[in-house]
Amino acid sequence: MGIENGGSESEDATTKIHLVFTYGTLKRGFGNHSLLQDLMRTGDAVFKGTYQTVQKYPLVCGPYMVPFLLNFPGVPGSRTVSGELYAVSARGLVPIDELEGTTQGHYERLPIEVVVVGPNDDGGEKRVWAEAYYAHGNYAAEMWRKNGNRGLGEYSDKEAKGYVKRKDRPQHVSFLDQIHVFVTSSTSSSVDY
Repeated sequence: MGIENGGSESEDATTKIHLVFTYGTLKRGFGNHSLLQDLMRTGDAVFKGTYQTVQKYPLVCGPYMVPFLLNFPGVPGSRTVSGELYAVSARGLVPIDELEGTTQGHYERLPIEVVVVGPNDDGGEKRVWAEAYYAHGNYAAEMWRKNGNRGLGEYSDKEAKGYVKRKDRPQHVSFLDQIHVFVTSSTSSSVDY
């Protein structure tokens, strides 16, 4: 099973194509992009282009410079967020959900409207509904406060320099516990805006 460049959707749950908006470490050139490269090699993902959110959203960094998109559209201090769009098969979505910890309460995969950046084939604006991985609602407000109610427009090389891959983080502490320590610590965020 592969994804055709047209990216048509099927009603069959095993062949359904999901449009996934990536804004952080899954983007080309960043720490977890190898996962998408593997999925592209197996035909379970296709790069669709560079997109940005239609609405403004808070994009912040948490512990280990992990990026978090917060599901607070239009909140003061947020920005339109740049990223990449991929068509991903249902089978390809499984390892992405695993990386994002959707069953562990790290992230939630929810709808988002995005628009292509730059020209496209039909010459007009191309808006689509996709899915994005948002910080879980259980800690999103605290993450926003911890970042001074200011968001990034893009997760860039500057932020990625401080990113620590999961395998290099303390293994005896859960990621949710690491997030809790981050949002409750009295030190300021390590992100400069």
